[in-house]
Amino acid sequence: MELNAAVIVKLEPDFSEGNVSYNSDGTLNRAETKNILGPHSAAASLAALYSKVKHGTHVSVGTMGPPIAESALQQSQLICDADELHLYSDRIFAGADTLATAEVLIAGIKKMANGQDVDIVFSGHRASDGETGQTGPQTAWKLGYPFLGNVIDYDIDVVKRIVRVQRLIKIYGHPDIIEEMEAPLPVFITLDPSYNPSFNTVSQRLRLARNLQEAHDRSQRYKEYLKTFNAMELEVNPKSVGLPGSPTIVYKVEKIPRAKANRKADVVDGSNQDSLRQVARRIHDVLGGVVIK
Repeated sequence: MELNAAVIVKLEPDFSEGNVSYNSDGTLNRAETKNILGPHSAAASLAALYSKVKHGTHVSVGTMGPPIAESALQQSQLICDADELHLYSDRIFAGADTLATAEVLIAGIKKMANGQDVDIVFSGHRASDGETGQTGPQTAWKLGYPFLGNVIDYDIDVVKRIVRVQRLIKIYGHPDIIEEMEAPLPVFITLDPSYNPSFNTVSQRLRLARNLQEAHDRSQRYKEYLKTFNAMELEVNPKSVGLPGSPTIVYKVEKIPRAKANRKADVVDGSNQDSLRQVARRIHDVLGGVVIK
């Protein structure tokens, strides 16, 4: 029996580039900002690739956003060799909080795999431009699927229809904890960005090579796999999506000014012992507690 997997991804600003643009009201100007597939979404795509290689899983990738968001679908397909791509795009989706976003996503998931049941949903733990970590759990709740978060490893028993996972639990001031859990399919999993699948057998590595080549070829013509759905096609209640469906409203956004740098760099000759001793004394002055002879 073929498994059906859904991957929920998001196009996010590339904060590493330092070229994030803002509108006059403090909101993010996505049109003028370089966007990428977020690292958490990339981890979710990798998880789908693992299932595809090991179990021959049918993979569908979906995202909510404006037309530019289709680039996230293309980037995800390049990773996971997706069989179909879904873009959920409508003006009435604008301004959605996590709960209203989840409403759109569950409608989209029901359109995947030609309307067949989805056995496993992968998504990122959070998005870099939101950091709430709420969309995944809320979507799972609305779907009625068991939720497993912050997963760093997983495997599926196809016969018993059980997924076993390892979850990373971080507690401030304490060592990390690895928790092992299992749940029946269907299930919703959010991936930690450290997720890195292992392909241990020769047959898996051969299938991986074929899937990666197919993923490259498919992503070059990704529009052939792309379907766009508006609110009417998703059959969502307009009062449950976008701003009307959002109980959380951002009423004010403030920009945090960068601290002005007031530093001067000194070049030190590393081959000169006296210079190195001076550096050591400066470090001692700043940190203290170290005896410099």
